[in-house]
Amino acid sequence: MQPLHQIFYLRDSLVVARDLLGKTLVRQVGDKHYAFKIVETEAYRGEFDKASHAYGGKLTNRTRPMFQAGGITYIYLIYGMYYCLNIVTNNESIPHAVLIRALQPLDDEAIRYAALNRPIKSKKVQDLTNGPGKLCKALVIDKTLNEVDVTEKGSLWIAESITEENNMKDFEIIEDKRINIPYAMEYQDVLWRFYINHNQFVSVLKK
Repeated sequence: MQPLHQIFYLRDSLVVARDLLGKTLVRQVGDKHYAFKIVETEAYRGEFDKASHAYGGKLTNRTRPMFQAGGITYIYLIYGMYYCLNIVTNNESIPHAVLIRALQPLDDEAIRYAALNRPIKSKKVQDLTNGPGKLCKALVIDKTLNEVDVTEKGSLWIAESITEENNMKDFEIIEDKRINIPYAMEYQDVLWRFYINHNQFVSVLKK
């Protein structure tokens, strides 16, 4: 597998959020590689999006990665205990980002790695990574991986999916409202969350 080129990310977050579905997120630890399929995303569209950390063009130490050119991570802490993984998109100074909401482990090694880092009572494998905070815990993603370049092999990177390497897309994409953003006013109702239909690892299904 080879990382996606930066040009993939230099587009509107709405486009990238859809196109990231089915792609392979790779967590590298030493000489070990653990592969996960991206199955749910949310787009955040910068200064005009009331749900975005960069709403109003707000540039702070926290939001600085969002103002860089697409293809790097933006990781932040919520509720003082859960990390969230975002991928910065679009061109420099356009603070777009895509939140990775859910992942599907692609093999037994990935499942074991996730379970080791996030031991849970549930016997359902999907409960390991079916949420943004859950997947960060399972993959040991924290602020040490903030601003990592995902277009190069390293601790965290994103590759093409096997089916798309063969020019095939074997799933339907569902559009829905983003989750837990009541403060965003009219922007809480936009259909900027995307997920693979019928995938059991999706965090919240359309009602």
